[in-house]
Amino acid sequence: MGRPWEADPETGFKRRLGKSALELGSSDQGPECPDSWELESGDIAVIGRDLTASLGARLPDGVSIGADERLVVIPRSTLIAAKKDIPRV
Repeated sequence: MGRPWEADPETGFKRRLGKSALELGSSDQGPECPDSWELESGDIAVIGRDLTASLGARLPDGVSIGADERLVVIPRSTLIAAKKDIPRV
């Protein structure tokens, strides 16, 4: 039996949510991460720093990271800038 949700590996990128890392001052060398995108499937892709090893060992009770998942950290400003682009429903 599969999981209730699976990421679609064939989907494409639809639109950036918020502003680029350059616009937010999170990068000074080009359009590198962090970033957040709505995918054509409706799911959200987040580009950030992989802190699975360090933070994954200190997860709160009831939280786990699957073998095919990573804990990614983005700056607060990236999520705040994306808020206006995220539907309420």
